[in-house]
Amino acid sequence: MQGEGHLNNDQTGSQTEGNSLSTMTTRRTLINSAGFVLAQILRAQSGSDGTKVVFKHDLPDITMKDWSVTAVEVTYGPGEGSAAHRHPGITIAYVLEGEIRSKVADQPEKTYAAGEMFLETPNQLHAVSRNASSVRPAKLLAVLLAEKGKQLTTPA
Repeated sequence: MQGEGHLNNDQTGSQTEGNSLSTMTTRRTLINSAGFVLAQILRAQSGSDGTKVVFKHDLPDITMKDWSVTAVEVTYGPGEGSAAHRHPGITIAYVLEGEIRSKVADQPEKTYAAGEMFLETPNQLHAVSRNASSVRPAKLLAVLLAEKGKQLTTPA
């Protein structure tokens, strides 16, 4: 049977090496690529190339079967904010611009500047989410992981 990744027999019964070499080359490429990615991850964790870990948080023990990820950019004008709400899954927020005032669950209210992050675990009350400035806009990127089909935000 001829097909990619299989050794083929020609009419004399000897094996042809074309597909075998192709398979070996593909595997070598995959192994080299995986090694490169791992090296980049390790370098990023060590900070040897100017990178640093900006956020690390334990996650709740949940299954993520049939979940999806949605990224939402939220812009608050000066002094604007959102009403108290909840998310059914995990929300990771990254402040893109300005400063965001936030209070999640029983944590104290805090101001997050551009480049800072915070996390909401499933169904935690997000009591405060607003622009900390009354004169400049603020923007955040919210990455929401939740079961497919669930409403991503519900009023508190």
